[in-house]
Amino acid sequence: MALKIIENVSLTKYSTMRLGGFARFVANIKSRQDVVDAAAWAETRQLPLMMIGVGSNIVWGDKGYSGLIMINQIKGFKVFKEDDGNIYLTVGAGEVWDEVVKKAVKKGLSGIEALSLIPGTAGATPVQNVGAYGQDMSQILVSVEAYDRKHNTFVIIPKVDCQFSYRDSRFKSADKGRFLITGLTLHLKATHMKPPFYDSLQTYLDIHQIKQYDPATIRKAVIAVRSSRLPDPKKIANNGSFFANPIVDIPVFRSVISRYPGIPHWPQADGRVKLSAAWMVELAGFKGFDDPETGMSVWPNQPLVLVNKKAKTTRQLIEFKQKIIVKVRYMFGVTLEQEPELIGDL
Repeated sequence: MALKIIENVSLTKYSTMRLGGFARFVANIKSRQDVVDAAAWAETRQLPLMMIGVGSNIVWGDKGYSGLIMINQIKGFKVFKEDDGNIYLTVGAGEVWDEVVKKAVKKGLSGIEALSLIPGTAGATPVQNVGAYGQDMSQILVSVEAYDRKHNTFVIIPKVDCQFSYRDSRFKSADKGRFLITGLTLHLKATHMKPPFYDSLQTYLDIHQIKQYDPATIRKAVIAVRSSRLPDPKKIANNGSFFANPIVDIPVFRSVISRYPGIPHWPQADGRVKLSAAWMVELAGFKGFDDPETGMSVWPNQPLVLVNKKAKTTRQLIEFKQKIIVKVRYMFGVTLEQEPELIGDL
């Protein structure tokens, strides 16, 4: 079946913040051949192109996107057992990520159970080096399959070449736009997670007197914790955590801790220190804050989540974001950076 190109599509359908203009062209991608055809179609017309999942980490500009947007719907889920302790899972990049986690947990596999309920598709997880509750993609990824637009061919990129760091990878920074991810191979195990766990997860386990840490139990606990703190993007327009935890140099950390000794912080391997963005946003007075000027608000159970209540434009979202950034910078001397990618002009 020939690739179908759709014109003038509202981008509010392709961002969980439900803001943005119109895409000039959109194509649903269901196979590797669709990737080749779509890339060639855009290239012959000298159009920009990009591949997305459900838009859970995207904010579209009000002026839309002038090129071709490829909606990744490539499916696939295969398990390869090396031995009793090591199992490899290959998934299509268009698979819904939480469904991948659910299937893996059902098979008793460990390695991604703490990443339960993270919105989006599998193909997006290595881009952001998605992580939660002590697990992240850099720990379990074996390789990424992608179409290399520079050489017009499919390639296998091993983990060592993904340039992973905190919420970052070569796909997000150094080689942004070059690779169209079509599949992932993950290394999972039959062994279970072990304590100590992250505070909120450990608290849940303690309250419910849970001592068994099999994948199904941890998944259930993570879903309970996340559901109590985060709004469902299918029901309430949001991009999940809007700000990343800042990682600062020691002089900045010393300045912050001297004025705010209670701020949660985590030493990093490179000598820097990660600070809690949520703690700073809350102390700045924005937790649960409704802004009538922009129609935006901050989720009352998680200060990092910005919610679109009545906003009509992305410009309103950006104006609200700046209010938070300016206040936090004034109080702490730290500049917060947003996690969702802003694409297109306002």
